Amino acid sequence: MDSDSHFETLAIRAGTTRSSFAEHSEAMYLTSSFVFASSADAAEHFKPGAPGFVYSRFSNPGVTMFQDRLAALEGASACVATASGMAAIFATCLALLKSGDHVVCSRSVFGATTQLFDSVLARFGIRTTYVEPTELAHWEAACEPATRLFFLETPSNPLGDVIDLAGLKAISSARDIVLVVDNCLLTPALQRPLALGADVVIHSATKFIDGQGRVLGGAVLGSSEFIDKLVVPVLRTTGPSLSAFNAWVLLKGLETLSVRMERHCNSALELALWLESHPRIKRVYYPGLPSHPQYELAKRQQARAGALLSFEVLAEDGQEQSRAWQVIDACQMISITGNLGDTRSTITHPATTTHGRLTDAQRAEAGIRPGLVRLSVGLEHVEDLKADLARGLQ
Repeated sequence: MDSDSHFETLAIRAGTTRSSFAEHSEAMYLTSSFVFASSADAAEHFKPGAPGFVYSRFSNPGVTMFQDRLAALEGASACVATASGMAAIFATCLALLKSGDHVVCSRSVFGATTQLFDSVLARFGIRTTYVEPTELAHWEAACEPATRLFFLETPSNPLGDVIDLAGLKAISSARDIVLVVDNCLLTPALQRPLALGADVVIHSATKFIDGQGRVLGGAVLGSSEFIDKLVVPVLRTTGPSLSAFNAWVLLKGLETLSVRMERHCNSALELALWLESHPRIKRVYYPGLPSHPQYELAKRQQARAGALLSFEVLAEDGQEQSRAWQVIDACQMISITGNLGDTRSTITHPATTTHGRLTDAQRAEAGIRPGLVRLSVGLEHVEDLKADLARGLQ
């Protein structure tokens, strides 16, 4: 496959291999292990770095096709797939960190990511400092001699903070710190962090890459040296591998990624403008709005603003959470669920769901207020989405 092919072509053709049956669509390789021609052949396959397939915990043709295709789309030298997005983050941390190391992390990250740093990695002597994501000076001030990792989402979930990757790269490079970017909200269809300075890209393929809320999956992308020498050994030993079936589903998701993201973004921008003008809305968080504080940066760094937006409901009586729940509960079409990146629009109350395990202080620092509602815009007609939201905004 020509690496200079356009994104849409790579999303359909890159990484495809065929068996002796010469199937057109990629096959599913639902097997736990692979057979060898002889004892000597088995011994060769078990050598480190040997080509071929051994055991589906760490080598499967369908998973390899997904990894190769996603790497082509992200412009990465290598990719390794995982069972979920959180498994991808955890594997990256295990590959890079040891007891005594220090992490600087954006305050604006998914709630489970904060729990991973504070409740799991902290038990092994890894410390984390959280900073205001858009203030580069805060990242620089938080650095210590033991700092090994910068971790962030851009745009962030759920407030859409956009972080200057080139500026952050200048800080991390000067201190030999690995810059890790979670790109699941935009996908490579809208942003390629490696080209903007990131060292490692993380994906929850469960979201827009699948695009239909069917399966879990994750991925880590970067240089071949980092993936093959550091991350793959961790995954091979610990086992949070992507299943062959899920890999096949995610391959099919990549084929339509570009056209889906275009429709997602068109509807999200129209909804964001509509909500911003609504008298019952206090504020809308969406990088595609001129009112967004990083609007100009988003235009330079991203192809589009994405499909995730959040808004605060006006509550003159001070009952922000009750008003937010009223909007959510009045929806008859939009799904009330914590997932995002689906063809079906989804809605949730971050303070009591995705960020519910954080302390009150952590939520306040991250801007997760009681009146905040998160909306992942799907592929339904935008007028039907407006009508559904309007029920709770009467």
